Amino acid sequence: MNRPRDNIDVLTFGCRLNTYESEAMRDLAAKAGHGAGTILVNTCAVTAEAERQARQAIRKAARDNPGARILVTGCAAQINPEAWGALPGVARVIGNADKLKPEAWATDAPPAPVTNIMAATETAAHLVTDFAGRTRAFVQVQQGCDHRCTFCVIPYGRGPSRSVPIGAIVEQVRALVERGYREVVLTGVDITSYGPDLPGKPALGQMIRRLLAQVPELPRLRLSSLDPVEIDEDLWRLIAEETRLMPHLHLSLQHGADLILKRMKRRHLRADALAVAERARRLRPDIAFGADLIAGFPTETEEHFAETVALVEELDLAFLHVFPYSERPGTPAARMPQLPVPLRRERAARLREAGKAAAARFLAGRVGREEAVLFERADRGHTAQFAPLRLIGGVAAVPGEIRLVRVSAAGADTLLAEAA
Repeated sequence: MNRPRDNIDVLTFGCRLNTYESEAMRDLAAKAGHGAGTILVNTCAVTAEAERQARQAIRKAARDNPGARILVTGCAAQINPEAWGALPGVARVIGNADKLKPEAWATDAPPAPVTNIMAATETAAHLVTDFAGRTRAFVQVQQGCDHRCTFCVIPYGRGPSRSVPIGAIVEQVRALVERGYREVVLTGVDITSYGPDLPGKPALGQMIRRLLAQVPELPRLRLSSLDPVEIDEDLWRLIAEETRLMPHLHLSLQHGADLILKRMKRRHLRADALAVAERARRLRPDIAFGADLIAGFPTETEEHFAETVALVEELDLAFLHVFPYSERPGTPAARMPQLPVPLRRERAARLREAGKAAAARFLAGRVGREEAVLFERADRGHTAQFAPLRLIGGVAAVPGEIRLVRVSAAGADTLLAEAA
């Protein structure tokens, strides 16, 4: 049976939080009466390339779908609404402070100015229970950021840090589990800053502990990107003791050289990253790490870059998100001495190659082990460490099933396995 939400095309750019919010907005738009001919574009401002891709997608959508009603939102649209509203086919630009409010999606709502996101004080409590064919769901637990990294424009798109009350998180996760989801990913802009704006000031670890206690039927919980120096003691205890918390941490590292980290205005140094990895592996020997890394930051020398490449091997990072540095207007880093764009791209490519080699080492180390895999398709899924895995030998699984398999081989970017 075709549902109204299925008639709304959604184009999402950027982070996991955008993925969550796109599903929420798809629901809101459908309930407000939007249907066929509606195209929702959720933009990202983290790099100039992300903005370019979104602009290109809007122009193509307008060209390929004459008469379509294109609704644009997200961080790039929040920061520069006039420019996005002027693109062909765009009927409305909806700001980040309003995009999860039902009234913002009324079909007869007049175009409204994008409000000041820095004045936002609440997160929108919207319940999403359908993730369009996914076996894992994303749950927003926090929004916005109070830090001011010199390269980052996201606080101006997302506003100050705000936390979702624990009760609302529990309600949403319970509803998702009742709908058959076996894994939930807790997401936000800066989830390790969770809690100080709530009564009692619960930290991220306390929230997770209460969530797992109140939803015992949830098999697997995963976390999105973490600031390495903001992992609280409750969360460390959960890493050590809670098997339902997956042994996979994605760290917001950004660089491996202390001088560049200081110029980025990050809150950690190289030694802090090494200490976090060492402590996590001591507590949970099977844990795997991913990381966000930037290549070509202003003033980065070849020696600075080499420290980042070396960190990939020292931390044994299995999964990298690599970005060539991109100037963001109005940020302090944009006023620093810039590296040539081709050099940034070349260093990013070299860093990705180091990441591929690290991933191959990690996958090769899993051969011969039994892995509990959540299957997204009959023959494909992810292990607890979030390693991609493919079934071989004509064996099939049921999507949404968590199944024990034995790894028989490792390719360059995936594990191969047979039924255990």
